[in-house]
Amino acid sequence: MKYLIVGGVAGGATTAARLRRLDEHCEIIMFEKGAYISYANCGLPYYIGGSIEDRENLFVQSPESFGKRFNLEVRVLSEVISIKPEAKEVEVKNLRDGDVYTEKYDKLVLSPGAEPVRPPLPGINLDGIFTLRNVPDTDRIKSFIDEHKPRHAVVVGAGFIGLEMAENLHHAGLKVTIVEMSEQVMTALDYSMAALVHQHLKTKNVEFYLNTAVSSFSKQGDSIIVKLNNSRIIEADLVLLSIGVRADSKLAKDAGLELGASGGIVVNEYLQTSDEHIYALGDAIEFTNPITQTKMPTYLAGPANKQGRILADNLVRGNKRIYKGSVNTAIAKVFDLTVASTGVSGKTLGRIGIPHIDSIIHASSHAGYYPGATPMTIKISFEPSSGRLLGAQIVGYDGVDKRIDLFSTVIQRGGSVYDLAELEHAYAPPYA
Repeated sequence: MKYLIVGGVAGGATTAARLRRLDEHCEIIMFEKGAYISYANCGLPYYIGGSIEDRENLFVQSPESFGKRFNLEVRVLSEVISIKPEAKEVEVKNLRDGDVYTEKYDKLVLSPGAEPVRPPLPGINLDGIFTLRNVPDTDRIKSFIDEHKPRHAVVVGAGFIGLEMAENLHHAGLKVTIVEMSEQVMTALDYSMAALVHQHLKTKNVEFYLNTAVSSFSKQGDSIIVKLNNSRIIEADLVLLSIGVRADSKLAKDAGLELGASGGIVVNEYLQTSDEHIYALGDAIEFTNPITQTKMPTYLAGPANKQGRILADNLVRGNKRIYKGSVNTAIAKVFDLTVASTGVSGKTLGRIGIPHIDSIIHASSHAGYYPGATPMTIKISFEPSSGRLLGAQIVGYDGVDKRIDLFSTVIQRGGSVYDLAELEHAYAPPYA
């Protein structure tokens, strides 16, 4: 059996490793159009900010070590440019010399990821305007900071990555201004929870404009002039675009595979596309959300790795393992705060018409009588009739991570607020 895998970062590399563990004799070739595979994508902002000092620590495996460890072939700087499903072959371009060749497959796995959104604004391609998605992006930003010593950065977009970059640019010594189209940062949260983040950003002297969009960029000397839709002008030395990402599904579309409303590749519960010999995973797919029952993409590394293991099992053993979807559990460090969410927010439940009740508590990270306790705000949303837990959000300092994982586990199992009351937790005053 011959497997071809397109994409070698999170989901693709996991699929390849699992395939080899299941089948010692199959042929596996993994194509990656970049020069790097299996790197710590989520660690990139922290290298820019200096928390991670050694660039090499970002790399889990090199192409050579990965290929040797799992007895497979890794072809970097190799872009799959077309798929011919009828012939069960792909066309590959060697980006080193431009040579184009074909490769046959028995089964094909697509893990092309997503690409940053760059709106067609005047001046969007000026020097000093960046997106952050991969190692080359990181190197460009780091080199720009080291060479030009910028003093003021504008971050456009205030999602999880945008705020992580705002913090790390601040740590790198830059003044930071955030521009966000929504009325709040971190739109996965309800406004009442995001307001806690707003207040914390103010204490860190981070300027931010909400309900505001960028209308254009231009150059004035060495500075980038950022014009907002309220006619305000911001003068910056560096701009980071963190407006969001979209599925990189062009290859699948050109091959005639079915795409969904969001532009992601449609897969069934076995992660199989509309072609029975082609599977897909990661940021490029859309899948039914287990809470809302609507199809949507999930741009998170954890679900991509889980999908890779399930997909590999189905390739080798037949379609027996079912992927049940993601509840979108996410966490971010925002300066001193930890912000996390899982499931669906109250505002989203309301918008799509799912009946729910919200409950908010203000607690401490551990027993108040033990020194060092820090405040924490927890909000949950649940179904009125059954008590089924639909979502949870936490903003705090210590202990946010373990609590959001408990909520996520209950939501994934279809549990209720009554199940929360029955959970058995470890307890000691320094911890809970």
